[in-house]
Amino acid sequence: MLTVRMRGEDTTVAQLPEEIDYDTASLIGAQCEDLVRQGCTTLVLDGSRVEYLDSSGVSMFLALWRMLDARTGTLRLAAFNAHHQQVWKFLGLDTLLPLFPTADAALAAPARQDHMDRSQDVG
Repeated sequence: MLTVRMRGEDTTVAQLPEEIDYDTASLIGAQCEDLVRQGCTTLVLDGSRVEYLDSSGVSMFLALWRMLDARTGTLRLAAFNAHHQQVWKFLGLDTLLPLFPTADAALAAPARQDHMDRSQDVG
């Protein structure tokens, strides 16, 4: 289902399959969760092959985002087609989890600043 294209110490780039739906989303999610459990803190999912994506897939992405966020990690989605980008914006998910034009652009993005130590805010 999921094809790992590049794996570093804490960064993984994986290619998503053509269809992400009720029948496949849980398996893809489990594969991604395994990568996170193995130490991946920056997970880039390349959607350039995705032709069909239903709400099960969207839910799976949000669950992965929450999992990585809880571990101060980052989920980056890249290379989705124009239709999926439009749906993502329509749902308002682009403010929570932006889509990158390519996997390389997702890898080059700066680290998130919202995981700063909360104790610095106390004062």
